[in-house]
Amino acid sequence: PDAFLALNMTRPYNFSAGPAAIPSEVLEQAAAEMLDWHDSGMGVMEMSHRGKEFLSIYETAEADLRELLAVPPHFKILFMQGGGLAENAIVPLNLSRAGVVDFVVTGSWSQKSQKEARKYASEVNIVATGEDTGFTTVPDPASWTVSRGASYLHLCSNETIHGTEFHQLPDLKALGSDAPLVIDFSSHVASRPVDWSRVGLAFGGAQKNLGPAGLTLVIVREDLLGHALPACPSAFDYKIVADNQSMYNTPPTWGIYIAGLTFQWLKRQTEGGLTGVAAMEQRNIAKATLLYNAIDQSQLYVNKVAANCRSRMNIPFFLRDESRNDAFLAGAKERGLLQLKGHKSVGGMRASIYNAMPLAGVQALVDYMREFEQKHA
Repeated sequence: PDAFLALNMTRPYNFSAGPAAIPSEVLEQAAAEMLDWHDSGMGVMEMSHRGKEFLSIYETAEADLRELLAVPPHFKILFMQGGGLAENAIVPLNLSRAGVVDFVVTGSWSQKSQKEARKYASEVNIVATGEDTGFTTVPDPASWTVSRGASYLHLCSNETIHGTEFHQLPDLKALGSDAPLVIDFSSHVASRPVDWSRVGLAFGGAQKNLGPAGLTLVIVREDLLGHALPACPSAFDYKIVADNQSMYNTPPTWGIYIAGLTFQWLKRQTEGGLTGVAAMEQRNIAKATLLYNAIDQSQLYVNKVAANCRSRMNIPFFLRDESRNDAFLAGAKERGLLQLKGHKSVGGMRASIYNAMPLAGVQALVDYMREFEQKHA
């Protein structure tokens, strides 16, 4: 433990968009339990998923997640595989009923989602898009053109690449739609509360804010189960997965274990008298505010996203003089500030500041950005 603590004190700050940083306390506990979990004589990766040891891990993880996200009892929590990209197919296979589905397109991920859904739905209706602004805005729900009788409406509530976020989920009933709302919350799950009264299904890959790649989280309202298309593989049929407590297919046991440790870490977090996700939201607001203020007050850096829909988790920014990009990244790496290069489709820089990123890491980035700007003014 002392050696690990010493390593952690000098560990670089990882701003990767995913797979992303995992809390050091979680990694430390996993390392300590790697060869022998709770005197079982086995590591978690060696356990039967039906044995009492792993079942206790699974049940604790599910209960902790339900508590953290305040998931109502009429929603099922599924631990699956395939990631967010696979869910772009699995959702319409389960919910489209081969009918019309609505999409709000606010960036790269929702673009991919609607393209995949066209393989399974009879029609995909784009009710709104931010493409005309280069995905720097989120269309006001009052301007959406929803379909009558849509099977569901899909949106990505936080766009990892373009850095936009829905700070409030839309009330579809107020828009005249009875369709359930489907959200891809991969990159901001557990960073803020979820208004489940407005959601039918939420899904996300764990590798951004909950744990390692290989685990996919699906939280689905019970009345939406049992409507899978005949072509839907049994392992992806939400009702079959739910009926078998996520054990129909051998689950991603290691991913569930690490996510479970992350849930316990989240429950221990406090901020201003708040705990859990509420505490993390306050921290995330403070981190995002610090970085956005540094960008906005700068003459060298710019963020193009409208202020009312800027992501708290994924902050893209650009150097006004892009000839200095390589020098900026090299200097950042020397200071232990890693994975700041923007996505290849948009360029520039991107700082992903998920729950595991401490305020000190964001402060270190801001200090470096100001130093670099002064040097290259």
